[in-house]
Amino acid sequence: MAKMRTVDAAVAILEKEGATEAFGLPGAAINPFYSAMRAHGGIRHTLARHVEGASHMADGYSRAADGNIGICIGTSGPAGTDMITGLYAAQADSIPMLCITGQAPVAKLHKEDFQAVDIESIAKPLTKFAMTILEPGQVPGAFQKAFQLMRSGRPGPVLLDLPIDVQMAEIEFDIDAYEPLPVEKPKASRKQLEKALDMLTSAQHPLIVAGGGIINAGASAQLVELAEILNVPVIPTLMGWGAIPDDHQLMAGMVGLQTSHRYGNETFLQSDFVIGIGNRWANRHTGGLDTYTAGRKFVHIDIEPTQIGRVFSPDLGIASDAGAALDGLLELARERKAANELPDYSGWVAECQERKGSLHRKTNFDNVPIKPQRVYQEMNKAFGRDTTYVSTIGLSQIAGAQMLHVFGARKWVNAGQAGPLGWTAPAALGVVRGTPDATVVALSGDYDFQFMIEELAVGAQFNLPYIHVVVNNSYLGLIRQSQRGFNMEQNVSLAFENINSPETNGYGVDHIKVAEGLGCKAIRVEDPNDLPAAFDKAKALMGEFKVPVVVEVILEKITNISMGVEINGVNEFEELAESAADAPTAILTKA
Repeated sequence: MAKMRTVDAAVAILEKEGATEAFGLPGAAINPFYSAMRAHGGIRHTLARHVEGASHMADGYSRAADGNIGICIGTSGPAGTDMITGLYAAQADSIPMLCITGQAPVAKLHKEDFQAVDIESIAKPLTKFAMTILEPGQVPGAFQKAFQLMRSGRPGPVLLDLPIDVQMAEIEFDIDAYEPLPVEKPKASRKQLEKALDMLTSAQHPLIVAGGGIINAGASAQLVELAEILNVPVIPTLMGWGAIPDDHQLMAGMVGLQTSHRYGNETFLQSDFVIGIGNRWANRHTGGLDTYTAGRKFVHIDIEPTQIGRVFSPDLGIASDAGAALDGLLELARERKAANELPDYSGWVAECQERKGSLHRKTNFDNVPIKPQRVYQEMNKAFGRDTTYVSTIGLSQIAGAQMLHVFGARKWVNAGQAGPLGWTAPAALGVVRGTPDATVVALSGDYDFQFMIEELAVGAQFNLPYIHVVVNNSYLGLIRQSQRGFNMEQNVSLAFENINSPETNGYGVDHIKVAEGLGCKAIRVEDPNDLPAAFDKAKALMGEFKVPVVVEVILEKITNISMGVEINGVNEFEELAESAADAPTAILTKA
C-alpha cells in the first residue's frame, strides 16, 4: 500500500464518497488539509468571509439536491465555535453536512494552546458524531463512519477535528481498497403498512401530512402518486413544502400558526384521520395539541424511532424511511384499487378544493409605502415554476410561506427549526453551487439581511448569481408583532437618519450602497407599480454580471401578518380576498 499523509487519505475519501464541494477559511491549524486539497485537485473550495457563513453555505448546498453533502472547513478554536450555529441549523432539519476543523497538536490539547478548544464536546449535542482524532491511523475509519452516519437513519451533520500533527502524520492507505459503509435505514413491513392503510380507508375525511423526510428521501413522486391513487388531500409541512406542487388538485394547503393557509387550517379541522410521513409535529404546525388532535386518529411514520410519540402518541407508529414506506403503501394501494377496494373520496376532495378556492388572503394593495402582501404577489408573477426560494425567519418568511407558490421538491429551502438570522444569504450561495442552472431567489427582512451581509462578496468573487429580495420595514417585525401582547415596542426599531444617505428617508442602513460596495448589483423600489420592472431588471443584471442582485423593497413600517396560538384561532389582520382581483396570483381563487 502507498504511504501518505492522513490529509491526503482524507481528501481521497471525500472524492470516493461523492463529497467534492467545500466552503471554508484556511489558516495555520488546517493548512495541511488545504495543501492536500490543492494536491488532489478534485475538491472545489469556496472561500467564505465568515466561518458561520461557510457552514450555512455547506448546509444550503446539502439541501439543494438529492445526495448532496456540503463540507465546511475551518481552522481551530474560533472557527469551530463559529460553525456551531450552522451545525444546529443542519441538525434541526435533518441535513447531512461535514464540518472539518484544524486543531492544536495532540500534546498541547490540555495546555490552553493558542486557539485550542474542546470542539468535540461543544459540537456533540448538535451532531450525529463529533470526534477529535488523536491517532493518525484512525483518520480513514473516522471519515468512513462519518459518512455512514450522515446518510443513515435520520440524516444529520458530523464534525471531525484534526490536530495539526495528526494531519501531517503518514499512514499506509490504499484508496482502491476503501469502500463506503452500508447506509442503514429502517423499512416498514407490509403488515404495518396494511394496518395504516386500513385505518386511512376506514376514515371519511383523511389527510396525508407530508414532512421534510419525504424530500430527504427523494420520494416526492411516490407521494403524489399515492395521493392520486387514494384520492386523498395532502397537507405539506413547511419542510415538506413542494413535495406536492401547489397547483395540484390534492394540495390542500399548509397548516399551522404562522406559515399556513386559511384553507389549510380549515380543511385540517374538518379531517378525521391523519397519516404523517417524515414529519415531526413541530409546534408551529400543530399549535395546541388538544385542538390539533381532537376528533381524529393519527398514524405517524418516521425514520427515527424515538421521534414517534415525542410530541403526542399516535394511534399507530411506524419507524421507516419515508421513501420505503411510500413504496410499500403504493404497492398496497395499487392492489386495492385493482380489486376496487378503495373508498370514493371525491366529495371530500371537492370540499377541500372549495375551501382552497375561496379562503385566500388579500394581496393586491396599492399602498405607498408598500404592503408586503403586494411584494409576494409580484414575485409570483415574476418568477416561474422552476424558481427555488431560500428564506429562514421573520415576518418576511412567514408572509412568504403564506403567499408564494412552490411547485417542486427542494424549491423551498428554509432553516425551519433553527431559523438563525443571517442564514439566508450564505445558504442561497450554497444552493447556487448545488444547482447552478436554477433560478434562485432569496427572501429576507432587513435584519436577517444585515446578519452575514459580507457573504454577498463571496457571490461576487465566485460568480454565484441569485436575486435577494429584501423587504425593508426598518423593524424587527416579528419581534415587534410578538410584543403587541405586552403593549410595547422595546428595542425593535432599526430606523435612523443616515447622514450619508438621506435618500433612505429615515430607514437607516443603505443596503444599496453596501451591496454595491461588496461587488453586487442592487435596486431600490418604493412604489408597488415599479416591482415588475425591478424584478425584470434584476434578472437581466444577474444574467449579465453573474453576481447576486439585491432588490430592496421599502415597506410600510407596521404590518401585522396572520398568526395565532391555535390553528382554529389565527388572528387575521387583513380582509379576505373577495374576488380574483383581490388576490390575482392565488391558486384556485374564487371568481
